[in-house]
Amino acid sequence: MLNYNEIITGKTIVFNEEPCKVLTHHVFRKQQRKPVNATKLKGLISGKMYENSFHQTENAEEAELEKQTIVFIFESKGEYMFHKATDPSKRFPLSAELIGDGVKFLKQKGEYEAVLFEEEVIGIEIPIKIVARVTEAAPAVKGNTATGATKTVKLETGATVTCPLFINEGDIIEINTETGEYVSRAEKA
Repeated sequence: MLNYNEIITGKTIVFNEEPCKVLTHHVFRKQQRKPVNATKLKGLISGKMYENSFHQTENAEEAELEKQTIVFIFESKGEYMFHKATDPSKRFPLSAELIGDGVKFLKQKGEYEAVLFEEEVIGIEIPIKIVARVTEAAPAVKGNTATGATKTVKLETGATVTCPLFINEGDIIEINTETGEYVSRAEKA
């Protein structure tokens, strides 16, 4: 159990019967009253945002999250099939909503960290930067390149990314999965 003043940014607590990440906290005292910890929380299962004030007499249970390495196999009809890295026979599907925005950057046979709460997968941690091969890229067109001209390319994962004109089909590029933006060229075709 965490005391009211131990509920700080970055901790994960159980609130409204779901694990919630503490986004911000502020311990303060109003005039002659007892101290209060005003927090903003994000539900890891529902995605809801909560604002709650924990008073000096209140406690919160710290959520016990586990991490497990899983491997992405394939996608079929909106379901994404995975298996445990240690046991390929234990397959399970996850929805795109559960995976989040990083779903478009999943690579077949790629290893990812699954976040488990009470032995149930509640999310997947996709690396901030990934490398992927460009499968489709229009040829560069000569013209006004003084403003940093860009083009849209398609990656092996199926995602489309805006890149500089010098990126060609077969190049391996680095992408930021949080913003979905091109970072650099890792390898030229």
